[in-house]
Amino acid sequence: MRLSNNLMYQSSVNKILEGQQGVANAQERVNTGQKYLSTSESPSAYSQAALYTNKIQTNEQYTKNINQLNGRLETEESILQSINTTIQAAHELTIRAGSGAMSDDDLKSIASELSELQKSLVSLMNSQSEDGKYIFSGYQDSTQTYSLNTLTGLYEYQGDQGQHKVTIAKGVDVRSSDNGFTAFEKVNARLDVVSNEGTAAGGVISGTVYVKKQADFDKFHQANYDLNPTALPADNTFQVELVAGVNPGDPDTYIINDGYGNPITPAVTGEFTGKPIEYAGMEFKLEGTAPGTFEFELEAPHKENVLNTMQNLITSLNSSLAGDELNDALADGLDQLQSASEQVVFTQASLGARMNLVESVTDSNSAIDINNKSSKSNLVEVDMAEAISDLTRHETALQASQATFGRLANLTLFDYL
Repeated sequence: MRLSNNLMYQSSVNKILEGQQGVANAQERVNTGQKYLSTSESPSAYSQAALYTNKIQTNEQYTKNINQLNGRLETEESILQSINTTIQAAHELTIRAGSGAMSDDDLKSIASELSELQKSLVSLMNSQSEDGKYIFSGYQDSTQTYSLNTLTGLYEYQGDQGQHKVTIAKGVDVRSSDNGFTAFEKVNARLDVVSNEGTAAGGVISGTVYVKKQADFDKFHQANYDLNPTALPADNTFQVELVAGVNPGDPDTYIINDGYGNPITPAVTGEFTGKPIEYAGMEFKLEGTAPGTFEFELEAPHKENVLNTMQNLITSLNSSLAGDELNDALADGLDQLQSASEQVVFTQASLGARMNLVESVTDSNSAIDINNKSSKSNLVEVDMAEAISDLTRHETALQASQATFGRLANLTLFDYL
């Protein structure tokens, strides 16, 4: 077969053009880092890579959520720690007030210190996030968490029981804050009687009842208080009855009755000498003679936030109370401040558990992200060493084609004469 000059020229030019295209493609792969320059080269690889891209982008959003969540949790942790420190300071002041060596001026000085601590607590419990939202108000985070009701003189919770959550992984939602209802309102008030004065009748002229041994009284209260909404006042009322001696010279006695005048079971009775009567952690001081009765009612279990606990303490210390009245007020404060501190610590523990969960999920997300990026890279990203080698190979082939064309272009018939 005879080859014409034109055919040889055209063949050489085509080889050069193919070589230039090969070099250009190899160069572009090196520059872009992409294994394929168009979807048509490997549709399945592009499809799978798109799925990994979606996963990677979703994981990036989870990372942003985690960073934001960590900031909020760390802020709340710091605030709760400050709140607990302040409550503990108030608790120590209350213990000092009950030392028995305090004058009225000393007690008023402690009340002044408690007032400053209360102001600090109000500020902390009304803390706001960086975007101006009230941290402890639940879903009502545009509303101040606590405010003073000037009519009642009590601090009232203005938020709700909502709990904001942040998604940090598929199926994993974490609370970004705690509402004030859970952190500060679920504090049990000290169990007590409705009135220390009670109701005297018959030969009993007057009397008082004070809780002296809280643990014993708590057991009595929990065993005997009727929580049924339909319960009558008499169902939660008890009576100390003085009974005159049967015969002249016989001592008077006392017996503990229920609210209907029936002796409780098992019966509780003893000799009445005019000295205080002790029963179930309570101390009764009765004035008068038998026969007669002294009735007292158990106070319903209820909750009390720490701000109102401190307000009651401040009022009591400024009121020049003494003796049993002062001790009772201090007992209320000590018991409720301790309960408030325990509730804050419980909230801190819950917060710490969430922070540990976030740390664990962060590590898991990081591992998943590495795997996703690696899988995507294997599908569509070029092996740089291989790409450079391929570029070198195409450049060598192109140079060979160009050199061959140059020699072909210089050929003439005279070279063979």
